[in-house]
Amino acid sequence: MSSPPSAPSFREQFPVLERRVYLNAGTEGPVPQAVEDAVRARLRLDLTEGRVGRAYFTELMDLAERARVGYATAMGAEPGEVALTSSTTYGVNTVLAGLRLSAGDEILTSDQEHPGVLVPLRRAQLAQRVNVRVVPFADLPGEVRPRTRLVACSHVSWIGGEVMDVAALRAAGAPILLDAAQALGAITVDVHELGVDFYAGSGQKWMCGPEGSGALYVRPDRLDELEPPFPGFSSVADHASPLESELAPGTARLDDGFPSALRSTWALASMEVLAGAGWSWIHERAAAGAALLAELLRARGHAVAPRGRSTLVSWATEDADAEVSRLLAEGVIVRSIPAAGLVRASVGAWTSEEEIHRLAQLA
Repeated sequence: MSSPPSAPSFREQFPVLERRVYLNAGTEGPVPQAVEDAVRARLRLDLTEGRVGRAYFTELMDLAERARVGYATAMGAEPGEVALTSSTTYGVNTVLAGLRLSAGDEILTSDQEHPGVLVPLRRAQLAQRVNVRVVPFADLPGEVRPRTRLVACSHVSWIGGEVMDVAALRAAGAPILLDAAQALGAITVDVHELGVDFYAGSGQKWMCGPEGSGALYVRPDRLDELEPPFPGFSSVADHASPLESELAPGTARLDDGFPSALRSTWALASMEVLAGAGWSWIHERAAAGAALLAELLRARGHAVAPRGRSTLVSWATEDADAEVSRLLAEGVIVRSIPAAGLVRASVGAWTSEEEIHRLAQLA
């Protein structure tokens, strides 16, 4: 087994770090140089050779399957348990639409959810007359009731980096759908150990992939409960007789549309950079850096939002948008959460200790 890279050699693979203190992977991850190389080569191939023939089609499918393996590895899942999606929200919508919810069903969620969860819940509330009940994030496990059909919440809160007590939530007995946008690629994930039913993640954030990418894990014994809400080529087993065909085996039946060569190529190039460094090293270095930043900010008198062992650090300020603009002028990229009056930094394995101290001094 190869040893983890040195931090400087890992950082060298992300050109943006030569110019910026990039602390916004919770929105969009930094792009590795390997991505440009791979995507240019892929585009050149399509440009010069055309996109036609069985060999091309087979290659598209192979790229998608390799991406599926990469997402499954990051989730601690088997490839056959993972669908390729365009976003966390697509995965959430797939589950909510596929479950055939009925009027009077209760979905329990928290007061720290992203619109990527809340907007699909709004539709379920209006179109299917589902009762959506919102409770404090930390109180969620104790709020599960016999009529709760589903708990839909974040694994890691996008607001301040709190981590859900999934074991307590599972013990409460209701099916669980986790929004993994701030978890997949950021912290150690093992969906089998977590025991969740559904796990929806993004590709463009901590996986450093393209916009319009992501993955959905479905526990195998729940798969047949989900009718594919957006069926397509991958949904059926027999492409010669799709009207008479059974659904395809495995969670690939829930894939989002036809495979994209460029999306898969970008996702794979980023995954190879991250996995090549070692997921354990990636997760531990990022979490340690975030903990250091939180400690430094508190020492300077900032009110740091409640957080867990995650990669997000948020702190209160009078004008979050103005603070983000001020820091950007200093070459530091963070984001605001205006509704909460917070500035949020996303600390990755690519973040140096010097950058952490610089942000703390500027904040």
